[in-house]
Amino acid sequence: MATFTYTPDFGASKASKPRVKVITFGDGYEQRLAYGINTNPQEWNLTFSNRNDSEAQAIDAFLTARNAVESFSWTPYGESPRNFVCREWSKVLNGYNRNTIEATFIEVFEL
Repeated sequence: MATFTYTPDFGASKASKPRVKVITFGDGYEQRLAYGINTNPQEWNLTFSNRNDSEAQAIDAFLTARNAVESFSWTPYGESPRNFVCREWSKVLNGYNRNTIEATFIEVFEL
């Protein structure tokens, strides 16, 4: 498995949306149940600002090579390594040899 080694800018945001089944009863009560084994995958919105052309091309090539199908290992700041896929990313040319890449990493659980 490939490892993503580039460091994103500070300000990266992590979103959590646990998978839960909810049953609502007519009298206002509800019952909640965790759905599945790995119920809370992480989703990270990352920005790589002011990267030179070669680093921006390397990041883009890494993500393109996996094509939103193959997972890769990445270590969020202060956490242990996890497996992610990147289903969308964008690249902006800010100026000569200055690029910004924005990407969304979604945690996946595999054997």
